[in-house]
Amino acid sequence: MFFRFGAVLVFVVVLAAAWILGGWVGYRQVEQESLVESFRYRQLVANELNRYLPIPELMAEHPLLATALSAPDNMDVILQANEEMQRMATIVGGSDVYLMDMSGLTIAANNYKQAGSFVGRNFSFRPYFFEAIERGGSAIYFALGSTSGVRGLYFSHPVRDEQGQVLGVVAVKVLVDELESQWVRPSLRREAEMLVLDTAGVSFLSSQPRWLFRDFTGSDRPAPGEASRRRYPERDLEPVQLDYLDKPWGLSGQSGTVRVRENGGGHEYLSVHTPLPRMDWTLQIMVSTQSVIWMRLGSVLAGMALYFGVLLTWLYMRERYRREAELALRGQQLELNVAERTADLERSNQMLVEEIQQREQAQTDLRETQQELIQAAKLAVLGQMSAGLNHEMSQPLTAIQTYARNSRRFLQKGAGDMVDANLAEIVLLCDKMAELTRQFKVFARKSEGPPSIVDLRPAVDASLKIIAAQKSSGNIDIQWQRPVQPVWCHGDQIRIEQVLVNLLANAVHALEGCAQPAITIDVAGHKGYWLCRVRDNGGGLPANTEQLFEPFYTTKPVKQGLGLGLSISRQIVDALGGRLSGRNRSDGDGAEFEFTLKKRDTPV
Repeated sequence: MFFRFGAVLVFVVVLAAAWILGGWVGYRQVEQESLVESFRYRQLVANELNRYLPIPELMAEHPLLATALSAPDNMDVILQANEEMQRMATIVGGSDVYLMDMSGLTIAANNYKQAGSFVGRNFSFRPYFFEAIERGGSAIYFALGSTSGVRGLYFSHPVRDEQGQVLGVVAVKVLVDELESQWVRPSLRREAEMLVLDTAGVSFLSSQPRWLFRDFTGSDRPAPGEASRRRYPERDLEPVQLDYLDKPWGLSGQSGTVRVRENGGGHEYLSVHTPLPRMDWTLQIMVSTQSVIWMRLGSVLAGMALYFGVLLTWLYMRERYRREAELALRGQQLELNVAERTADLERSNQMLVEEIQQREQAQTDLRETQQELIQAAKLAVLGQMSAGLNHEMSQPLTAIQTYARNSRRFLQKGAGDMVDANLAEIVLLCDKMAELTRQFKVFARKSEGPPSIVDLRPAVDASLKIIAAQKSSGNIDIQWQRPVQPVWCHGDQIRIEQVLVNLLANAVHALEGCAQPAITIDVAGHKGYWLCRVRDNGGGLPANTEQLFEPFYTTKPVKQGLGLGLSISRQIVDALGGRLSGRNRSDGDGAEFEFTLKKRDTPV
């Protein structure tokens, strides 16, 4: 019972806190957006005032204006002044430009030809006239035109003669529709309106047409007086029904909430007041507080989710602790069983340790066996070529025997020059046999170290010398397209020779019984690697070419190999960072094998 009451109390507190926090965040967000728009529009009004403020002063410097004020009865001068007013209005983009004498009577205006011309009208009651006379400088005023009934900003400046005596006032009226049109609402998701109020609290600029020329002073301030009636002639200046609400927590001093009552209903706004420059105007941004309700609802939902999340976590932890206590009791019972099984596990662990040691020893033996297989494969190749080597060696030996017998006869006859020629031939034959046996001895030895930078061309040359010793290769057309420049690659001279000898030997076996046997060897450079390719025109490969690289798989008779050559060759190329592959030729009969090796720069 106590737990349920506490849970409900905490739930209510969380919802209340979430509601208050959501309202604070919502009002702060709306206020910040309103302040940003207030600053933007304040700068817009300031720029507009700064744009037109110096214009009347520049116009007052025109000598024609002083001449017209000095001779108001001279119709030619007045006509020139009217035409000059037209040019000035066109240049500055103002609505009206007109010239008044000291009594406020308009003697020249840009609209002198129009029906509602200012000429002959007296504007001495307008503040922009008597303030310019009294201050002797520029004046600004906002009002509805008494003649046109159009809203406008009035800029004025006194016109002086050469001695500095004030002769009259020149005024420029600028329409304010553009200021209204440049209002941009703070957010498309919120209902936001703009008002510009004068000192009497009357709105003369508004983004909402129904609020134009309305009294926004509220019930606690006096209604607009006669000055406002003269400023806005023929306007009712009907007051807007405003209720000032309690100020939400967290707002700044220039913000507050109001309720506007219209058409039997009401709408709540957040109102932000900002003074505008140079004029006693107030910019009022009114943003609907509807988004605050949604923010509060979202905050309440988040608070509910947080509350239930914490509650469920607490219930889960409590249940977990209860289960852990039960497991602790069971654990004590299990300890007895564990003690009984410990001896069995120790015996099993000892057996596993011995098995691991045996497996490690087996892996070591396997690596050594693989190395021995590689060497055995090389020796097997040499064994297969022994017949060819015997053939290559028998011919030079027979020739040496013949040259030696001839030399004995030539010695008996005293033909020393012939003996010397025979001995030179014997030396050449001995060199040939030494080169042949040296190449086989180099091929038979094990690799001397890690891969390095080697030239691929000598490896191909050495492999061809070994293959040439076979009898079966005597009638084969071997074409080695040897590159002119060195082919520097990442590899090992002996291991590359073993791969090439194996590929060439396989090609020789594949050409047995072929009418015109031929083998082609070429090297091509690609981006980052060299490609060496060995092609023949024999019978080709079976369909599953990858099976050829499996150990002990062969399509040859037993006397020609055990099926380890290609498997070992692929292991060698993989260890050098390359790739060995084989396939049937696409341009005719036969097969082609190719392997890649990484390119390297020229060694120093």
